[in-house]
Amino acid sequence: MQTSLRVAMQMDPIGGIDIRADSSFRIMEEAQNRGHSLFYYTPDRLFFDEGSVKAHGWPITVRREAGNHHTLGEGGEVNLADFDVVWLRQDPPFDMGYITTTHLLERVHPQTLVVNDPFWVRNHPEKLLVLDFPDLTPPTMIARDLESLRAFKARHGDIILKPLYGNGGAGVFRLGPEDRNLASLHELFASISREPLIAQKFLPAVSAGDKRIILVDGAPVGAINRVPPPGETRSNMHAGGRPEKAALTTRDEEICARIGPVLRERGHIFVGIDVIGDYLTEINVTSPTGLQELERFDGRNVAAGIWEVIEARRSAA
Repeated sequence: MQTSLRVAMQMDPIGGIDIRADSSFRIMEEAQNRGHSLFYYTPDRLFFDEGSVKAHGWPITVRREAGNHHTLGEGGEVNLADFDVVWLRQDPPFDMGYITTTHLLERVHPQTLVVNDPFWVRNHPEKLLVLDFPDLTPPTMIARDLESLRAFKARHGDIILKPLYGNGGAGVFRLGPEDRNLASLHELFASISREPLIAQKFLPAVSAGDKRIILVDGAPVGAINRVPPPGETRSNMHAGGRPEKAALTTRDEEICARIGPVLRERGHIFVGIDVIGDYLTEINVTSPTGLQELERFDGRNVAAGIWEVIEARRSAA
């Protein structure tokens, strides 16, 4: 019989989530079903105190009831070293606040299992881990200076430009061959951030969808296709993309076979990768989504599979 685990969820405020789509909610729901206890706190309540990594938060129970989906117990201070598992589940942007949480959580991992491994979340966030696989990805540039970005656009004509550490499709622009807005966009981004931009060759196959493939402990378990709305380049569901049932192609399986061992070795238990046509565009390790959509389409309880991996690791510890 599986031993009950003490589980802490580091995540954005739970009050406003969509329980029909939120992957963190599904992870918590499945944890409860398996007899594990849950503690919830937001990233701003994580702190280091004289050698211990602690958090202010609440015991929590969740239920699939819209508008009444959680109940908090009496709030208090906990030492995360007393937990079996901590989930690192707040959404990007991947800023210094986010990075600091990985430094703090690294101090309790792996004695307390942090999912995903905070060292590798910090060192290989979504748009950077793909750089290890240049033959699987579209032509890509990461740069801050306008001259380099202009040269990249001159080479490829039709490009996508976006913040390196953004999420959810925010700030994503397509610049076609005749577009003259690169300098203006560069000026806009430079005025609000010191971070580089990422440019990729535009992939026309995005009109047919941007496939999200879920991997658990390095193995693909299914996929959904996210189709952009008419007149839109972005297929992210936050930006109005429509999820559809999808099957893995031979190329998808080839991509997963290449990256899966790296993900497993680096402690990435729950990962969502993005594939457009034949190209890998992102490896989402910070706070991947798609569990509930995949479960609805395929009828497969992926959250249970994730917990089976975690439970096996805790049993072996």
